[in-house]
Amino acid sequence: MAESTLIQGRYRLLDRIGRGGMGEVWRARDESLGRRVAVKCLKPLATRGDRTFVRALRERFRREARVAASLQHRGVTVVHDFGEHDGLLFLVMELLEGRNLSQLLEDNKQHPLPVPEVVDIAEQVTAALAHTHDQGIVHRDLKPANVMRTEDGAVKICDFGIARLAHDIDFTAKLTGTGVAMGTPHYMSPEQIAGAAVDHRSDLYSFGCVLYEIATGAPPFEGDDAWTVLVGHRDTAPAPPREHRAELPGPLQDAILALLAKDPDERPDSAAELAARLAEARLRAAGAGPLTGLGPVVPAQRGSGDGAAPGAGPLWSPSWTRGMGGGMRASGSWPVPAGGARGAGAAHSVLTGPWTGHHGPLTGQSRPAPNTPAPHSAWAAPPSPPSPSDPSHPSHPAIPADPAPSPAPALPSPAAGAPAAGGEGARGAVPRREVLAVLGSRHNAGVGLGRLGRWEEAVEVHRAVAAERERALGASHPETLTSRYETGFGLSRLGRHEEALEEYQQVAARREERLGPDHPDTLAARQETAYVLGRLGRYEEAHGLYTAVLAARERTMGAEHPDTLRCRHNLAFNLSRLGRLDDSCALTRQVAAARARVLGPEHPDTLVTRYEVGYALGRLGRWAEALETYRAVEAARARVLGPGHPDTLAARYESGVCLGRLGRAAEALELYRGLALDRARAQGPSDPETLRALHGLGVNLGRLGRWTEALAQAREVCAVRERVLGPDHPDTLVSRRETAVALGWLGRWAEALEVYRHVAAVRERVLGPADPDTLASRYDQAHCLEQLGRSGEAAEVYREMAAPRRPGTG
Repeated sequence: MAESTLIQGRYRLLDRIGRGGMGEVWRARDESLGRRVAVKCLKPLATRGDRTFVRALRERFRREARVAASLQHRGVTVVHDFGEHDGLLFLVMELLEGRNLSQLLEDNKQHPLPVPEVVDIAEQVTAALAHTHDQGIVHRDLKPANVMRTEDGAVKICDFGIARLAHDIDFTAKLTGTGVAMGTPHYMSPEQIAGAAVDHRSDLYSFGCVLYEIATGAPPFEGDDAWTVLVGHRDTAPAPPREHRAELPGPLQDAILALLAKDPDERPDSAAELAARLAEARLRAAGAGPLTGLGPVVPAQRGSGDGAAPGAGPLWSPSWTRGMGGGMRASGSWPVPAGGARGAGAAHSVLTGPWTGHHGPLTGQSRPAPNTPAPHSAWAAPPSPPSPSDPSHPSHPAIPADPAPSPAPALPSPAAGAPAAGGEGARGAVPRREVLAVLGSRHNAGVGLGRLGRWEEAVEVHRAVAAERERALGASHPETLTSRYETGFGLSRLGRHEEALEEYQQVAARREERLGPDHPDTLAARQETAYVLGRLGRYEEAHGLYTAVLAARERTMGAEHPDTLRCRHNLAFNLSRLGRLDDSCALTRQVAAARARVLGPEHPDTLVTRYEVGYALGRLGRWAEALETYRAVEAARARVLGPGHPDTLAARYESGVCLGRLGRAAEALELYRGLALDRARAQGPSDPETLRALHGLGVNLGRLGRWTEALAQAREVCAVRERVLGPDHPDTLVSRRETAVALGWLGRWAEALEVYRHVAAVRERVLGPADPDTLASRYDQAHCLEQLGRSGEAAEVYREMAAPRRPGTG
């Protein structure tokens, strides 16, 4: 390739910025959108003689590139496009300005990085791995050269999917005399070396090697040849990092050594577990006072804070706090307590706590409801609410109320040259770049709070950051709009859809003005706008917007780009809300088939859409087909995610619904009995999903005519739901209604009438008199009056129900 080459009539190569065994990386300009990008050009296919091999390689490249493009996380390099040009495969990615970890070590003359930087890098990479592993994607070639530290302090993993492609193309080296294809021997897991199957724990081992190297300055195993290194990985325990660098915190060493366990079963189970260990390492080190004697440090611009007590080393705080003194800055917000270095450490603790969200060790991850989008997935529509008559599609779980976060300290003014305030520790205003780095970290903290399900806190953080970014960068700057987008996302998760709609509409308008109507960020905001319109019951408007976004995505990205398929998925769901059930079912089947081709038949996104196929079939009354679909999804999820994963159990729940609808109540009863036990073990006896399984058990007791048992079960579930979810929660009202159904079948109509009246009154107050669930409760009430011989009162209720009115009106 040469400078000024135009690839596919769109990407103009400007200058080469990297070269390796697989090809070259170029800085380029996207002529269509007018933005700078990076283009990775792999070695030409024309040099491979076997046509069958070349054809298979092209298909493998397309599949891997689509998988890489499907990853949407701040810690993963964004893949914009891919293709083939003159026999050369290429990927188009976001252009990152910064240095990879290998280059940072070289810049530092192979001395280890400062401990705060090691922990900051570790936490950011861990968050990215947690996301990718949740999608069922394994990197397979994690090494310092594939981890980029950008100029604003963000850390991104590069080259997802490329490692397996390299193996297929055979660009990787081979061990002398062994014939074993290999990647980079210093970072290979024992199972990779043995040629055994690998999973996400292999990535964790490789990441342990990376952390070992940046923390100590050397990889865990070194030797004169590759075989010696591989034997070390396979047979030798690594020297504890503190033997190389005594001042490393014990919890950090423990985390690294846990990652380097030879047996995958002895490593952390997931990146989420690793995140908890790293949070503990940070907190325990912070409580022990400042860390001194960190040895060689990176150049001056990466040095420690300037306000620590004389002789003290860097404090345990995120990388973006370096350069911030312990003395008061221009805002006067951070007074330094007396007590020298320890006092300065306390000041940093106050500074970082509310911004990073680390109020304590991370003990787990938030769990999205079955078939609802994971945080920051802009496409999956939520299921419809439960039917008032029996258990149905799972609804969103209640969001627990959390205490309000501590108010974040005011940011220093970004204005350059602002006068310093305070005592001698002040050395002028925080530079603009430092301010933006702080805002980036606060933004990431907000994202983390959302991932933990603490949406109220996340919204507060994002709103505050959006306001600060607007003052520093302007109302239409991409980072300002990103914060507002995240605000809208949090509001929609809280059910505050009117507020979310306002945020999304403004973000979409500003992005369209700044980036153009077909830019991916503009389309993402418009798609979220359509989503909240659907949540507000404005399905016609949502349909029009989804259709427009889909046309733009197909035009600019292609019909089978993962983002295009997400939009089609949402459009299919919205069609069902418009009553176009056949159209919805057909489109959902198409999306499921396309996702299977693009991502694979057992990719989580493919299974989500297959799950929706089952739901659409159920809405059409095709329960036998729905049952077959749900069982297939359950089996695939059990293989990919595990039999106890919430998504696996959600598919199992839906199989129970189908069995009940098919009149196979005895089978449904046994299914729900086992499901309730599994849910209780995994999530607790009072979890909403456990209660939903117990509710289904009671419904099928009734279907079998065991009404005394059904009544007891309904009352028990209702009592727990009232305590856990509240008396007016939809699930509580469904259980209360089931109590009335059982009372009616037992001939206790007077008691049933009181329950029906209560449910109708609450639904009318909460949902409005024209809501379908309210009208269903009024019908129950009238039917009960008929059974009691009070036909006049029943007729009056029927007349009120028949009065013309629009949904949503009083």
